[in-house]
Amino acid sequence: MAAEVRVGLIGLGTVGSGVVSIIQRHQDELRHQVGCPVTVKKVAVRNLNKQRPVHIDSNMMTDQIEDVLFDQEIDVIIEVMGGVDTTREHVLKALQNGKHVVTANKDLMAVHGAELLRVAAENHCDLYYEASVAGGIPIIRGLSDGLSADRIKKIMGIVNGTTNYILTKMSQNGSSYDDVLKKAQELGFAESDPTADVEGLDAARKMAILATLGFSMDVSLDDVSVKGISSVTEEDLDYCDQLGYTMKLIGLAQRDDGRVEVSVEPTLLPKQHPLSSVHNEYNAVYVYGEAVGETMFYGPGAGSLPTATAVVSDLVSVMKNMRLGVCGNAIQEPLHKRTLKEDKEIDSKYFLRLRVIDKAGTFQAVTSLFASYDVSFEKLLQLPIEGEEVAEVIVITHHTNKENYLKLYKKLSELDVIESIESCYRVEGGK
Repeated sequence: MAAEVRVGLIGLGTVGSGVVSIIQRHQDELRHQVGCPVTVKKVAVRNLNKQRPVHIDSNMMTDQIEDVLFDQEIDVIIEVMGGVDTTREHVLKALQNGKHVVTANKDLMAVHGAELLRVAAENHCDLYYEASVAGGIPIIRGLSDGLSADRIKKIMGIVNGTTNYILTKMSQNGSSYDDVLKKAQELGFAESDPTADVEGLDAARKMAILATLGFSMDVSLDDVSVKGISSVTEEDLDYCDQLGYTMKLIGLAQRDDGRVEVSVEPTLLPKQHPLSSVHNEYNAVYVYGEAVGETMFYGPGAGSLPTATAVVSDLVSVMKNMRLGVCGNAIQEPLHKRTLKEDKEIDSKYFLRLRVIDKAGTFQAVTSLFASYDVSFEKLLQLPIEGEEVAEVIVITHHTNKENYLKLYKKLSELDVIESIESCYRVEGGK
């Protein structure tokens, strides 16, 4: 191994600045871990004149990405620029040039991860991506190393800090979605265009990555059923609270008899469930293994230094592999063929909020329809609306399969005594 490891950085935004800061400040720890110093040799950025929170020698800066990709003295490239298609080309070139890559790019890994890992293995390079999911939480390493001897059955958690912040503040303060989203944008927890977060796409990309790794199965983004939080109302959360539940945007990947389901959707959890107490921008992921049982990973899901810590930890892993001469050897093809569950194999409870005509016979018509699809009530609220000839009926069902539920939902929307279905959500936890 060389006297030092030289790093090229692509991007110097929030995470990239944190990476440089940690490398600069933690040289003693890094040298102790891997036996040599780490040097940032070149940093590629779009704008050379932009002010940044870390000091970088101007001679190390370039606005030509080829200066990093083709520099023969650079051993490891850290990609923190974001994007998908253009970034894919950069990472492919780096790997084909024999450079190891560390990335924090969930979008890239969710869409092109299988291809990039294959190219890395072909070129005897490492490709690490711990920071792509849940910021500073070591969930990728937990699945690939710590739980590698187990057979993972289920991965469930909060993997998007923006939506968790919004739902936390809506629940605690009784505020509207729009008001909390605006506040989150002012605080920097939400982007000016929050669509990827609030519509569940960000979480879906992370769940595709976790399901692929946890189940050793090539799960794509298109395999994830996605529903966001933009339609959640204060009334929904109030009824959840009355019934003893908390709402979270939950990513779920579950395997039964070799068949999997992967989803992201607003989900009701019992208040005593550990994920119910995960507030604000924090993330948490439950992993259920056949041998280990339940484990939980918890921590900050974003931010400069938490995410940068995950990036530099991956860098340390690459450097250790370089010292041992085993780079690229840990990358494996998926063991199992991707097999998705059909709707009739997906089992859950459901929350339904119905606006019904308040007259004799309405309740009987509703309950008869539920019974015809073999769906029973676990909890029920019926509340008349003052001054109107309508009432709200809030139901939490017992377990049923998704196929039955979807048929029931369609028939409920056609029932003449039901004015509207105001909302519907999955319910997890409990018997």
